[in-house]
Amino acid sequence: MQLAFAEAEAAAARGEVPVGAVIVDAAGNVLAAAGNRVEELHDPTAHAELLAIRAAAARRAEKALPDCDLYVTLEPCAMCAQAIALARLRRVHYGAYDPKGGGVEHGARVFDHPTCHHRPELVGGIEETRAGELLKRFFRERR
Repeated sequence: MQLAFAEAEAAAARGEVPVGAVIVDAAGNVLAAAGNRVEELHDPTAHAELLAIRAAAARRAEKALPDCDLYVTLEPCAMCAQAIALARLRRVHYGAYDPKGGGVEHGARVFDHPTCHHRPELVGGIEETRAGELLKRFFRERR
């Protein structure tokens, strides 16, 4: 999770919403780490989770990552949740809950739909205060 926070802080330094994500295999090896790059790439899908999933899948030359865990500083949105399901990630660990834009335990609750064919184990609220403060500070400085 510390690497995910480092990615989130780097994203904030680039002017991106500070979200960081890391994918780790069953042996604990980091396969990919990314921070948001939506502004930099002019790409609304360049969320940290999607960038990490793409990099991990490319590194393994596999579309599914069933023995891997995702660590992310913010509850994934609905778009990222669907990508997580498609990648068949084993577990998702995340920091701050996102009542407005979350798609896992809030909002769309993607994994609860019968059309979602894979539901990873969820572990939310990891260093929730730290993750929330990082986001609050970023948006406070923008105002």
